[in-house]
Amino acid sequence: MAQQVPVTPAIRALRAAGVPFTEHLYAYEEKGGTKVSARELGVDEHAVIKTLVMQDESGEPLIVLMHGDMQVSTKNLARHLGKKAITPCLPDVAHKHTGYLVGGTSPFGTRKAMPVFAEATIFELDRIYINGGARGFLVALAPSVVEELLEPEWVEVGLPG
Repeated sequence: MAQQVPVTPAIRALRAAGVPFTEHLYAYEEKGGTKVSARELGVDEHAVIKTLVMQDESGEPLIVLMHGDMQVSTKNLARHLGKKAITPCLPDVAHKHTGYLVGGTSPFGTRKAMPVFAEATIFELDRIYINGGARGFLVALAPSVVEELLEPEWVEVGLPG
């Protein structure tokens, strides 16, 4: 029996916006990250985009979109934002802000509106794979959709993974 594609807040937001995307289910592995999703879907890990929920020193949340094979320099991001520090949110805090479980966090359809920062080189790709709002579920779309719907600030804070 084929696995049912979930209808998440992210999918509702993408459908409401009328943007083209494709849905991709895969066998989720706990702590497998983008390496597993890239392998399962047969795509370059660089094209799998992580949605990271972080916060500044005062606890204000933000989203960072980063290539799957790269890490975020929180030091460089804090400097860029004029903040003292940027740190990853704890899973329960990230869930409170987004409504998504860690491992299934999408930047679309979040519970709370947050500023979005995206590694600039994401927009050089033809197609990206980004979480659709559930573990084991990515959507593929043009990076221009991210630009159009999320209006992210482009940053250069990526480090080799």
